Amino acid sequence: MTRLKKMMVTVLLVLSASASFGQEMKVSETILPNGLKVLLKEEHKSPVVTFQIWYRVGARNEQLGKTGMSHLLEHMMFKGSKNYGPKQFSQVVQRNGGNDNAFTSKDYTAYFENFAADRLEIAMELEADRMQNLLLEPKAFLSERDVVKEERRMRYEDDPTNMMVEQMMATAFSAHPYQWPVIGWMADLGNLTRDDLYQHYRTYYAPNNATIVIVGDFDAKKVLPLVKKHFGSIPRGPEVPKVGAEEPKQQGEKRVIVKQEAELPAIFAGYKVPTIKHPDAYALNVLQGILSSGKSSRLYKSLIYDKQIALYAGGDYDDVSVDPHLFYVYAGVMPGKSTEEVEKAIYAEIERLKNDPVTDEELQKAKNQAEASFVMSQDSVFYQAMLLGQYETVANWKLFGQYLDAIRAVKKEDVQRVAKAYFTEDNRTVGILVPVKKQ
Repeated sequence: MTRLKKMMVTVLLVLSASASFGQEMKVSETILPNGLKVLLKEEHKSPVVTFQIWYRVGARNEQLGKTGMSHLLEHMMFKGSKNYGPKQFSQVVQRNGGNDNAFTSKDYTAYFENFAADRLEIAMELEADRMQNLLLEPKAFLSERDVVKEERRMRYEDDPTNMMVEQMMATAFSAHPYQWPVIGWMADLGNLTRDDLYQHYRTYYAPNNATIVIVGDFDAKKVLPLVKKHFGSIPRGPEVPKVGAEEPKQQGEKRVIVKQEAELPAIFAGYKVPTIKHPDAYALNVLQGILSSGKSSRLYKSLIYDKQIALYAGGDYDDVSVDPHLFYVYAGVMPGKSTEEVEKAIYAEIERLKNDPVTDEELQKAKNQAEASFVMSQDSVFYQAMLLGQYETVANWKLFGQYLDAIRAVKKEDVQRVAKAYFTEDNRTVGILVPVKKQ
């Protein structure tokens, strides 16, 4: 079989798999009396299981002066609870052949354990304990706060490009909490107290603000009673405060210049766009594939191959978020080339999308890439659970099942329409990194 035929067969297999996935997700949903939502999806391909618990709390739920609480609390969740002392949580997981971790975003905080299927209940015991019995020892809090401050120093303040992007985000959002970084501002971290964190924990870490997602080799009829056994008696928490902030319509381009010790200039431009809850999200996803995804994208080919004015170029679309976020594009300036030249070239590619319909080949390729990426992720029980958890936490997990059909329905006119609607100068925030010499 020739290489071309093999590639065609692969694409056909992917599309066939995606069709069957879209038809029936086979996810069971249960809401316990205390408000805890439970999503179960059986996958019997291998004897493994992932247990994930998603809390609807992230940087979005914080306030200026107290930023970084959600991320710091994530760290503290590994520092001891009533039945498992400091460092014991991960040790128990590892002794049973599993692995665990956590992550915080602007919209959620999630924890997971991956085990052989017969060890699933261990995850329930561990997570139920720290949902209600976290110790938050003052000494451990002070130590971990210093750890997070050092993490911030290394990841942002010592990284000029990240520092520029952070400043660009702070400029893009004037009223909404998406303006500050998940890790928090350095001064705010220094101001946080153990009592601040305890109040945050008691407000947001409750069954009525959480979703459990379990995917893997198990019998749902046997697993649901176990979830009820470990989590059903945990009382509801207080009513979770709503985030009332709403970003006003942007009335003109915003720009921020960041001067840092750096090797080369960089450009980062973001456009405010709707989330996956909006019908335009699917056309924006296809547009992202055409404009800025990978080495075959228009930006990469134009700036790196054709014009040879950038070292790297790309972009992304933050569609799975609670509130409207950004579609952003970026480029690193080639030595000897100007920032203005590279920025102009980026906008030229965006104008092409607005003025001329994309080709049939580009459209189909972007759709195929989106479908293939979506379907390939289903090979992992972990990423199946991840996607279910993300969609449920920011919107509704059932949107996950609509994704493929919605992507397939995108037309050339839709791509051009959303480019015209959202990629305007007045809707743009630009960050420029200007290198300076060490003083």
